[in-house]
Amino acid sequence: MDKWEDNKAWFLILPVFLIVAFSAIIPLMTVVNYSVQDIFGPGQRVFVGTEWFREVLADKRLHDALWRQFLFSFLVLLIEIPLGIAIALMMPGKGWTASLTLVTLALPLLIPWNVIGTIWIIFTRPDIGFFGAAINKLGIAFDHTSSPLDAWITLMFMEVWHWTPLVALLAYAGLRAIPEAYYQAAKIDGASAWSVFRYIQLPKMRGVLTIAVLLRFMDSFLIYAEPFVLTGGGPGNTTTFLSIYLVKMAVGQFDLGPAAAFSLIYFLIILLFSWLFYQALQNVGTGDKQ
Repeated sequence: MDKWEDNKAWFLILPVFLIVAFSAIIPLMTVVNYSVQDIFGPGQRVFVGTEWFREVLADKRLHDALWRQFLFSFLVLLIEIPLGIAIALMMPGKGWTASLTLVTLALPLLIPWNVIGTIWIIFTRPDIGFFGAAINKLGIAFDHTSSPLDAWITLMFMEVWHWTPLVALLAYAGLRAIPEAYYQAAKIDGASAWSVFRYIQLPKMRGVLTIAVLLRFMDSFLIYAEPFVLTGGGPGNTTTFLSIYLVKMAVGQFDLGPAAAFSLIYFLIILLFSWLFYQALQNVGTGDKQ
């Protein structure tokens, strides 16, 4: 009877689970259906098996977009995770200043993604944008619409500004959950600030940092709205990431079969690397405990 009482809570979330499963399975099966058929029109389709998968995997443009995506996600994690931890360590622990800091830090997270791109278009314009005009007045020719390097710099600044607060808030929550007794013991032992961070704070933040790494990897690997609004994938194809390439294939060229095959490959790549990140972080945490 106790076991039944403990499991009754599952019935409360069962309707939501069924709705989410229903809304996810039908689109997934539709994509799978498109990926193995060549559809000419209503009732006109030919089963092609893995032809679209072979075509997509041999596409050099896809390879280029994939490497750009990996580079972007790697740079995002390399910058945002350490920066978010550093910001969390500098934030006040209590009082009204802590509340004010948390609210201010969370503001970029409330802005819609397409609006973020528009804000940074205006901000970096060389004629009226604060950043663009200031850089050009220093004698540095800066234009993200014509220079691939400037486009990447602008994208990285935009992404770091937009999403580092999420990492900082997660790290801050992990720091606030550490019992004060740990700090008192470290103070008695004469531990340095680095030792406190290395042996107390960082291991205790492992759970929230795992969430931060996984969220930021998946978000950065799926990024679409911000670079599409800011650069449209240009100049040329220098900022055409996987999501932009997929949309161009599905909507622009209307190649539904290859686009469906590509979307499944895209999903499997994200799933694989998220699992690898999770396992690596778990192993690091286990090693720290030993």
